[in-house]
Amino acid sequence: VQLQASGGGLVQAGGSLRLSCAASGRTLSTITMGWFRQAPGKEREFVVSFSRNGISVYYADSVKGRFTISRDINKNTVYLQMNSLKPEDTAAYFCAAKNALGLSTDGRNYDYWGQGTQVTVSS
Repeated sequence: VQLQASGGGLVQAGGSLRLSCAASGRTLSTITMGWFRQAPGKEREFVVSFSRNGISVYYADSVKGRFTISRDINKNTVYLQMNSLKPEDTAAYFCAAKNALGLSTDGRNYDYWGQGTQVTVSS
């Protein structure tokens, strides 16, 4: 599975961005997807996990109510809509996929990773 993340950028606090993660090699219906982020000097942080049937979702408390994950099966792409962005959301965002069933907040359970896309939120 290859994952290509895009959509990062610079935005003011309160603004919005939409990240994309295009998957190839496998269809989204066969993999569990996730987004993680890592700020400079900090550990990688879980953002959201999304089931392969597109029904189950689990968000980190820090983003719940502000971020929304969705997918386009025809494009084999997952999206992360980020609203009401805060400076503390600044980080490199990574999409990931895992073969095993079930949602997971632990990055060690993910088998495939895309390159990061930088999100910077100015105050």
